[in-house]
Amino acid sequence: MSMFKAGVLAAMIPLALAAPAVAQQGPGRGMAPEMLFSEMDLDGDGAVTLEEMQSAREGRFARADADGDGLVTRDELLAQAMTRAEVGVDRLLEAADADGDGALSAAEIEEMREARRTARMARMFERMDADGDGVLSQAEFDAMVDRMGERRGDRGERRGHGHGHGFRRG
Repeated sequence: MSMFKAGVLAAMIPLALAAPAVAQQGPGRGMAPEMLFSEMDLDGDGAVTLEEMQSAREGRFARADADGDGLVTRDELLAQAMTRAEVGVDRLLEAADADGDGALSAAEIEEMREARRTARMARMFERMDADGDGVLSQAEFDAMVDRMGERRGDRGERRGHGHGHGFRRG
């Protein structure tokens, strides 16, 4: 194995271990929304204009094209990916390294996962609790099940109606 491959592998192992914990960053992007926003906010004013959004896309190519030849090579793409990976790892350590030792224990990763699960469940509950009274009525629960079924395209005919998910309507 070449030294380069060994280095890439060494950098990727922590990402692979942490991937389940950071997977909630967004569909298919593997990039935290804050990172994406900061890349688009070219003037740093805390707001993104349409022009900035369009320029950011072009800028991403220019940043990857390290030698400025108008082509992005495998090595340039890997370098850009490593830079992003480093930023992601730094953010992960900042968020999850409870004891500040620069390393993550299994307990710290599990604590972060549990915090994210709890936050995700709270957001789901908040969406389900249509009247905001802090409890779910059968009607609120059924409405959410129906919305989930519609998003999946099955119109709730199978899922959430006593078939396969443990949901039973009274």
